[in-house]
Amino acid sequence: MLHGTLHSNSTLFFLHHLQKLDLSYNDFNGSGISSSFSQLLHLTHLDLSASNFTGHVPPEISHSSRLASLDLSFNNLMLEPISFNKLAQNLTQLRELNLIAVNMSLVAPRSFMNLSSSLTSLQLWDCGLQGEFPFSLGKLKQLEYLDLGHNHFIGPMPGDFANHTRLAILILEDNSFHGHLPFSLGNLKQLRYLILSGNNFSGQLNQFSNLTQLFQLDLSYNKFDGKILSSLENLEKLGVLHLSSNTVTGEIPNSLFNLTQLAEINLSDNRFDGQISSSLGSLENLYILILSFNNFSGKIPNNLFNLKQLWLLDLSNNRLTGLPSQMNRLSHLRNLDLSHNFLDGTIPSSFYMPSLEFSSLQNNHFSGRISPFLSNSLRYIDFSHNKLYDQIPPSVFKLENLTALMLYSNDKLARNISSAICKLKFLEILDLSNNSFSGFIPQCLGNFNDKLSVLNLGVNNFQGNIPSVYLEGNNLINLDFNGNQLNGVLPPSVINCVSLEFLDLGNNMIDDTFPSY
Repeated sequence: MLHGTLHSNSTLFFLHHLQKLDLSYNDFNGSGISSSFSQLLHLTHLDLSASNFTGHVPPEISHSSRLASLDLSFNNLMLEPISFNKLAQNLTQLRELNLIAVNMSLVAPRSFMNLSSSLTSLQLWDCGLQGEFPFSLGKLKQLEYLDLGHNHFIGPMPGDFANHTRLAILILEDNSFHGHLPFSLGNLKQLRYLILSGNNFSGQLNQFSNLTQLFQLDLSYNKFDGKILSSLENLEKLGVLHLSSNTVTGEIPNSLFNLTQLAEINLSDNRFDGQISSSLGSLENLYILILSFNNFSGKIPNNLFNLKQLWLLDLSNNRLTGLPSQMNRLSHLRNLDLSHNFLDGTIPSSFYMPSLEFSSLQNNHFSGRISPFLSNSLRYIDFSHNKLYDQIPPSVFKLENLTALMLYSNDKLARNISSAICKLKFLEILDLSNNSFSGFIPQCLGNFNDKLSVLNLGVNNFQGNIPSVYLEGNNLINLDFNGNQLNGVLPPSVINCVSLEFLDLGNNMIDDTFPSY
């Protein structure tokens, strides 16, 4: 919480024997980095990150020639070619250089070949760098961490990785690299994180069999195609697999289900087809599973709901049928999205935790009925654009932490909406539109919490009056009662909806003019 300008005559710069200086995460009021840092000739570690420094990086900072670690990241700084060249020339003992979000748009990538041969970590994320990058990096054979993400690099990924076999982290995300991945990628046997998302890489996924230490593989938002080949089956330590937004085809290979350390799988927005394999239920450490925007068909396998750690399940935008009745096993589930499928049937009557073993209830003196154990973990439910029918089960209204309930466009969801829905004090989105609900709209919907931003009950068979009370301070942005059989007048308290951006009352029997105040 230090704040104010760091002046060049600060007594800080009288500490001539200082070896380590960490001023990160403060607020120096947009002041420049003082050239007086050059007086600290014994510095080995200097961290000025995220402290609201602005302006040019002074070339004098390179006078601290003993620096082994320099971190200038997350400021509003510009590093010009002259200053960078002096830094590369003088800091011969540098091991860690973090320039994330420093403007280096004028620095030529080939300049990095002059950096210290001791460098183990080079972080250049979002620096405005452009052109082709010299991946051999000359003498930088000690590199373990290389982050070039979110720049403007172009061209293919060169195949000369033989001199960088110590690399454990390689991040090239959000650039314009293209072409096939080089087979020499397999030489990086120490690699633990490989993040290539947001480029134009293409070809099949067949370069990974030697990367046995890999924990995270992110190839999303590229142009990879073909099937997932067996090159992934050796990645026994893989915990995170992201292949979203490519054109990968075929079924999920069985070899993937042997990677028991997997915690995140995102295969969305591809061309996978066939049924979702029941073998996914064997990945006991899985907590994120996203298979949306593919061509999966058939039923959702029941043993998918054996994944006790799962907290995000997204199977939306496929061709799935049926609706499993065993969702009650997912006691940690927070986000559930099954929208835009062909699911038919009724919404499961409860989202409950697994039943207790009978033996654990013996030798007690319970009286009355033992109620089901409700899981309050669910925050987000989206079953929209399916073929569900009947009513919303009462147990849904007991999910007290729910923030979004979206059931629109099921056509045959019907009956009344219980006023118990107003027990959902954290609800932000309620969309029941394009169904066959009838009866009266619960009057409490206008004032049951101050978090609700979307209330869409359009195109149903509701009758009676619009909810008449909208409290001051409400957060409503979208209010849609279009296409019902509502009558009466527009409630004056709608003036309290000061954040409203969309209001649709059309196709009802409201006999009123819009109030003026």
